[in-house]
Amino acid sequence: MKFFTRSTNPVKKETDESVYQDMQKQRLIKDMERTRQDMEAAYANLDNVIEPDLIDCYIYQVNAILKRYKYLMEQAEKLNLSPAPIIDPLYEETSAASFVQING
Repeated sequence: MKFFTRSTNPVKKETDESVYQDMQKQRLIKDMERTRQDMEAAYANLDNVIEPDLIDCYIYQVNAILKRYKYLMEQAEKLNLSPAPIIDPLYEETSAASFVQING
């Protein structure tokens, strides 16, 4: 009777981890780009409304997007992606929380 054992090849394991990390980075990069686009759309909408309820709605939307962006930045730090500034039009200076970069 033969028993099949799974071989543990350290080279394959490192390759699998590297591929997985690259996939995580690519997904994070796409999420950051989508978040940047969502932010631009939210600010454009905010610029084009005069109704107080709609202004409040877009302010909440901007705040939610900023929270998502902060989370993505924390994930980028874990994956060692280095920052490049994205300037928030509501602030004159670029804040430390407003950074994103795509480095492989």
